[in-house]
Amino acid sequence: MKLAVLSRYSRLGASSRLRMMQYLPYLAEVGFAVQVAPFFPDDYLLRLYSRDSALGPVLRAYLGQLNRLRAVRSADLLWVEKETLPWVPWALERRLLPRQMPCVTDYDDAVFHRYDLHRSRMVRRLLGSKIDQVMSASALVTAGNAYLADRARAAGARQVEVVPTVVDMGHYAVRTLQGSPVSRIGWIGTPSTWTEYMAPMMPLLTEVAAKAGGRIVTVGAGKAAAAHPLVDVLPWSEDTEVTRIQEMDIGIMPLTDTPWSRGKCGYKLIQYMACGLPVIASPVGVNAEIVEHGVNGFLATTENEWREALTTLLRDPDLRRRMGAAGREKVEKHFSLQVWGPRVAQMLRNVAEGVTA
Repeated sequence: MKLAVLSRYSRLGASSRLRMMQYLPYLAEVGFAVQVAPFFPDDYLLRLYSRDSALGPVLRAYLGQLNRLRAVRSADLLWVEKETLPWVPWALERRLLPRQMPCVTDYDDAVFHRYDLHRSRMVRRLLGSKIDQVMSASALVTAGNAYLADRARAAGARQVEVVPTVVDMGHYAVRTLQGSPVSRIGWIGTPSTWTEYMAPMMPLLTEVAAKAGGRIVTVGAGKAAAAHPLVDVLPWSEDTEVTRIQEMDIGIMPLTDTPWSRGKCGYKLIQYMACGLPVIASPVGVNAEIVEHGVNGFLATTENEWREALTTLLRDPDLRRRMGAAGREKVEKHFSLQVWGPRVAQMLRNVAEGVTA
C-alpha cells in the first residue's frame, strides 16, 4: 500500500520529525511504501529562527504543495500534519485534495487557535472553523493530548485517538555524569518559546542559581537569550540534543496558562525524563499528567513554588536521582516509540484497509 505523508517540515522541524518521520520504520513493517513530502523547505525554519525574512521560502512552499497534491493521487492513504495549506480556507483546500482517498490528520498543538483566536476579525471569519472542518473530514485524527482530542471530537471527527509525542528509547540513555560541583538547571526549545515562557522566569532562575551555586543551560534559545554570567547558551542540533540534556541536572518547562499552551504535548519533559532527570513544570495542560508531583518532579505555579522546587532539587542530589529514575520508568512505559510505533502503524493500516475501531 502507498502512504503519502504531507508533513509540515523535514526532520529539521521537531513536530514533523517526532509525530511522523520517526514512525517510518514501523509503517514499512506493516506493508506501507511511504512517500514523504514536507511543505516548508529547511531554509524557512532557518530564516525563522534567525529572524530573517522567510517570504521566498513561503512562496515556494505553496507552489510546491500544489504539485505535491497532484503527485499523491495514486496513494492509498494520505497522512497530513495539521492541514494541507496553512492560511487557506477549507473550501479551497478540500477541492485540491484527492476525493476518494482516506486522510489521517495529526495535531501536536492547538493550531486551530491561530485562526479562531486571531486578532483579525476577517481571519476569524474566514478561517476560524477551518481546522474543525479538516478534522471532521478526516477518517482518523491523532491528537497529542486530551485538549486536542476533545476539540476533534467536538468538531465531529469520525475517529479520534490520543497519541502522545514520544521518544526513541534507543537514542536516550540515562545521564552518567556524577559528582559535578555545579548543578545545572536545563531548558531546551526554540527562540520563540524562550521569549514567551523562559525570559520572564530569568530573574527568578538566576537568583536561585546564584544562591545554590548552580548554572542555567539553554539549548536552542539562540540570540533570544540575553547574555548573563550564569547562563550557558548552546545551539540545538538533532545529533547533539540528547547529549546536551544528559549534561543537565534538572529539566524545566514553565508555561503560561493560555489556550495555546494547553495544546502543548510536554515533549521536553519527556526528553528530560528519558535521560533520568527530575523535572519542574507549570501544571498546564498535559504537563499535569506527565509530572507526578513529588514522584518524578514538581509542579509549580507561583514564584515561591518555583523557588522552593528549584532549591530543593539543586541541594539534594539523591532526590534528583530518585525522581529521575521514576521519570525514566514512566517514559519507558507510556511515552516511548517502542510502545507507540506498532500502535500508530496499525492505526494507519486499519484506516487504509477500511477497518473501523
